[in-house]
Amino acid sequence: MIVQCPHCGKSVVVYGLGRKPLSLSVKNVCDALEDSSTVGQAAEKLGCSRGYIYKVLNTHGLIVREVSGN
Repeated sequence: MIVQCPHCGKSVVVYGLGRKPLSLSVKNVCDALEDSSTVGQAAEKLGCSRGYIYKVLNTHGLIVREVSGN
């Protein structure tokens, strides 16, 4: 993609914007939740946010209480 620099006006080639999206499977999320005592610990173990864990579970019709071992 080619964009124009707002400061100098030159055309600049941009190969990608932002970070690539995570693609953790629901199985990985569930396993991390079973091994951890909190959602925060599971997120840290997976290298994602707590919100991402809730999003993955919600997409598959699950809630944390059904998945976690606690």
